[in-house]
Amino acid sequence: MWNKIGLIGAMAEEIEKIEQGLEDVVVAEKAGIRFQTGRFRGKSVVLCKSGVGKVNAAVCTQLLIDSFGVDAIIFTGVAGALDPSLDIGDIVISTECQQHDMDASPLGFPRGTIPFAETSVFRADAALVALAVQASERLEQGHTVQGRVLSGDQFIADRDTVRLLHEQLGGACTEMEGSAVAQVCAMNGVPYVVIRSMSDKADGSANVNFAEFAAASADRSFRIVEHMVASL
Repeated sequence: MWNKIGLIGAMAEEIEKIEQGLEDVVVAEKAGIRFQTGRFRGKSVVLCKSGVGKVNAAVCTQLLIDSFGVDAIIFTGVAGALDPSLDIGDIVISTECQQHDMDASPLGFPRGTIPFAETSVFRADAALVALAVQASERLEQGHTVQGRVLSGDQFIADRDTVRLLHEQLGGACTEMEGSAVAQVCAMNGVPYVVIRSMSDKADGSANVNFAEFAAASADRSFRIVEHMVASL
């Protein structure tokens, strides 16, 4: 179905295990981003660390499409839970993504709406979502939820903001890259999915939770991606 898959993580911890499994690697650097083309579990992939934030993620995604010819993108990593039913280690598979820090409300646009754009919510590819859910449930990666991933250039650590993002924007989790990947993919007609493992509850306890749980959460996401790629 897909000939070459782009695999993105924002941080080194989110891609290092994939990196260890790459074979026949060719490295190229563009815009300060290191792209590794090779084979992973027998499939052609391009792996990269985008860096943190929406601009980094958008640049990385566009380069994967234009310079490396990927025809699908999987973003993997950790996030903060917004859905109160989620706990640390649980998995969110994106059904769609939206920017929570896009706010032109003084001009009459609802929060999260990109002014004058046809859409502000970018749907993930149904086949990739199904494959991710199947992999997560088969691997028994804790509780798996399909839902809206919210992104913004902010590390959310306030309980009132958590409640607002969940209740008003319907977010299952919050992070800092997924909606940028989603929008660029939509603009280019490239399928995508975001897979996030909860490393904290975005509730002010991240200074305690994040360092302790980020590595384990990233490992959960890696195993899902590994199973997905092997199953393609």
